[in-house]
Amino acid sequence: MLTQTLTPTYFVIDFDSTFTKVEGLDELAHIALAGHPERDAVVQHIRDLTDKGMNGEMSFAEGLRRRIELLSAGRPHIEQLVEFLRTKISDSFQRNKSFLTDHAEHIFIVSSGFKEFIVPIVTELGILPNHVYANEFRFDEQGHIIGIDETNVLSTDGGKIKLLRTLSLPGDVYVIGDGYTDYELREAGLANRFYAFTENIARPRVTQVADHISASLDEFLYDNKLSRSQSYPKSRIKVLLLENVHPAAVRAFEIEGFKVEFVKGALDEDELCERIKDVSIIGIRSKTQITQRVLESANRLMAIGAFCIGTNQIDLETAARRGVVVFNAPYSNTRSVVELAVGEMIMLIRNIVPKSNQMHVGNWDKSATGSFEVRGKKLGLVGYGNIGTQLSVVAEALGMEVYFYDVVDKLAIGNARKVQSLEELLRISDVVSLHVDGRKENTNLIGKREFDLMKRGVIFMNLARGHVVDIPALREAIESGIVAGAGVDVFPKEPKTNDESFESELRGLPNVILTPHIGGSTEEAQVNIGHYVPAKLLEYINNGSSYGSVNFPEVQLPKPGTSHRLLHIHHNVPGIMAKLNSIFANYNINITGQYLKTDEHIGYVIVDIAKNYSEEFVQELKAIEGTIRFRMLY
Repeated sequence: MLTQTLTPTYFVIDFDSTFTKVEGLDELAHIALAGHPERDAVVQHIRDLTDKGMNGEMSFAEGLRRRIELLSAGRPHIEQLVEFLRTKISDSFQRNKSFLTDHAEHIFIVSSGFKEFIVPIVTELGILPNHVYANEFRFDEQGHIIGIDETNVLSTDGGKIKLLRTLSLPGDVYVIGDGYTDYELREAGLANRFYAFTENIARPRVTQVADHISASLDEFLYDNKLSRSQSYPKSRIKVLLLENVHPAAVRAFEIEGFKVEFVKGALDEDELCERIKDVSIIGIRSKTQITQRVLESANRLMAIGAFCIGTNQIDLETAARRGVVVFNAPYSNTRSVVELAVGEMIMLIRNIVPKSNQMHVGNWDKSATGSFEVRGKKLGLVGYGNIGTQLSVVAEALGMEVYFYDVVDKLAIGNARKVQSLEELLRISDVVSLHVDGRKENTNLIGKREFDLMKRGVIFMNLARGHVVDIPALREAIESGIVAGAGVDVFPKEPKTNDESFESELRGLPNVILTPHIGGSTEEAQVNIGHYVPAKLLEYINNGSSYGSVNFPEVQLPKPGTSHRLLHIHHNVPGIMAKLNSIFANYNINITGQYLKTDEHIGYVIVDIAKNYSEEFVQELKAIEGTIRFRMLY
């Protein structure tokens, strides 16, 4: 880190909704009134009084008195509250415990809350107990709270102002808090700056008067060039998650302190070009198209997460050339797609759907005509990737003969047999199931010519990509009897949201199962994807590891440790490494680790160095000709 003079001298920090995510007195009421028939109403009343006091809408002393009157609590409840508050320390304070410890002599907790529950919490993170200023309860002999110490200036209006005057701190004073009483210290001339802390709650009346708004402690430390756990505050890194990705993904980024925007549906190109500005990480599923134009609008984009298997909806080459890393979920929903394929295959070959529809209108047709077992039938797999291979295993367990065709030479699993051409596969199969990717070359892979090659009465399934099948040709094959039953999960044109109508020539056809692109949409799969893709994105953002990327040189990296890590993405042209090493030598930089991986277009070098470097050194690295992106991690 760059060597900096430690200013400001003193840091005055609020407790409730700043050091912790909640208001202590509100939570004490919630604990103490457990089982009380009017608990919710009383607790809400206390919270309303808290908000009014924090917003400066009522006398603080009056609000505190009225809250205590409503409270019915004692020492055992305070002990429970302390245990609860240990789980509610603000994330950015947890991350920056070393700052609190290292600067303990200059940090003061000044709160309108109560020492009884504040001191046990803050001292565990390094705050000195004699630097905690807060109210104190009065108890009766049985340990019940009967009031507050009214001799404490913090129990009065303007209490924080009075206290800070008595402290008479020499030097600069910076105040961090979420309430209007924190701002009043600045207004009274007792603080140089007031930082409105909004990680847990943003009060408009407070943010309007603040010198600065800090969405996290990381931002405050970054702005003041102080030691911190994040080289750049993640609360300033915007994450855009589209297409209703699993809440686990949202939470994964929020825990790390990122600013997350969540959108249920997909966005078209024009919308995305506008929304992606200033976005650093975007998460999508299969409907959102990240085109060259979108990428050119993404001035800060570092990484893309495809919360699905396919990545054909992303211009991978342009992304790589712009230094944007792409990750997907190649295995997380495989089992879900396979189970849907098996289920639909059995339903279709047994002719269950038409019989079920007839039953719903009162018709009883107990007939075996057109109903078959899957055992002994030939399953033809077009595409033998992760899904195709697992479907092969399950189908064999059902007694089917499995054949597959893939343009890439693949090792057969179990008793599956590879055929030499698509035409051969179509001629011999009783069931044809598509599991190919969505590259443009696969458009209308199956059309009239291919349906004419199939056995009459074939079962046909497409759980791959919508554009790989000529839909009018499929309809004709169904109506002519070539296809006895079809299962289709993907379509050339799909609604962007659940509110849009689905239109298709396949609607209303007999023994056709239409599903709304839900092959991977099981709770298990979405949870797996919701954890897997963010983990890859976070690993890249946090330590530079690109392992598992689909468009980038793959490097699996250890954590930086005590070193500072430099990440340099550049065009793969001769001389870049020589220039980098020359700069390291000129500035006498101690290298503790170096990693390099290239592909045809991109070079990715990661260097761990000692902390004693200058800003001039960093600027020279950024200025190397051919540099696409440069960033630092620690």
